[in-house]
Amino acid sequence: MSETNAFRGPTRLIAIGGGGFTHGADPALEDFILARSGVARPRVGFIASASGDDPLKIERFHQRFAEVAATHTVMPATADAHAATAWLQSQDIVYVGGGHTLRLIEQWQRSGLDRLLIAAANRGVLMAGVSAGASAWFSHALSDAGGQGLAPIRGIGMVAGSCCPHYDSEPARVPAFAACIARGELPAGIAIDDGAAVLMERGVAVEVCAARPGAGAWRVWPDAGVARVQRI
Repeated sequence: MSETNAFRGPTRLIAIGGGGFTHGADPALEDFILARSGVARPRVGFIASASGDDPLKIERFHQRFAEVAATHTVMPATADAHAATAWLQSQDIVYVGGGHTLRLIEQWQRSGLDRLLIAAANRGVLMAGVSAGASAWFSHALSDAGGQGLAPIRGIGMVAGSCCPHYDSEPARVPAFAACIARGELPAGIAIDDGAAVLMERGVAVEVCAARPGAGAWRVWPDAGVARVQRI
């Protein structure tokens, strides 16, 4: 990490429900990430594999961070463990874009990138991600990536619990997330609206950024066969 960043503390993650620079919206979300990095001009890396390295999202990444980051680089799609390790060592922030959640998780686990990312987070690199790039960090998530509608999936487990992005923009997610948690198919977790971000420290939600009016995040947990919901 940069010598100007004295942070050497617990693993941190900023999970975003939807939107942000990859959709050309919500600049406050990236401002929130930058401010929490502890670096005046951080080195920002982008992992775009969930979208198949969509050229438009990569272009928007460079446009968004060109004036505010010391460097803004994309992890090569063909990076092996050695190249990925070197790339991660040169970042203060790693941002993971949205797309196909299962493809992202399976790729990370197959290549060993999941372990490299967790190790980088434990060194103090600030991890961030939107949609699939938010859900993948948790032990479990609610996703439609399996092709059978909304259903529980397993993530890489850097953060214990479950995650549900797009909580306000996809109405079916609200009852589905509650039902899965009430039945014990998902552990207690957080639900995040589009245009909202949650800062997690050691698995605990400590701060919420709302870039859109009314956007927010909720804790959802089981209680005697039903799901309880509380705004964070």
